[in-house]
Amino acid sequence: MTGRVALEGLEFHAFHGVYPHERESGNWFEVDIAVETDFTQAAFQDDLSGTVNYESLFRIIKDEMEKPSKLLETVAGKIVDDILRELPVVLSVELRISKINPPIGGKCKRATIEIFKKR
Repeated sequence: MTGRVALEGLEFHAFHGVYPHERESGNWFEVDIAVETDFTQAAFQDDLSGTVNYESLFRIIKDEMEKPSKLLETVAGKIVDDILRELPVVLSVELRISKINPPIGGKCKRATIEIFKKR
């Protein structure tokens, strides 16, 4: 029996961006993640070891968000690869990262990238 573990609306102040001012003063980012895993053991044995601990997901995301990168695609790729490497029970990862109020020369609530990867 497979299912999804998700964290939605994670907020980080980070220093990602192409422009120098983005890497100096930073910006706010929102992250949503969902991972697919086998729920069989967790569902019938009520044991955390049979699923994905969402604290582990948060730590992996937080660690990567703290490392400045020019592109959100780079950040997302590293997060997804880290999750698949560190959490072998994860079958697939769906990740969305949004930069709030991106500097595009006009009004924009967020710029978003999405990535999906299966094992």
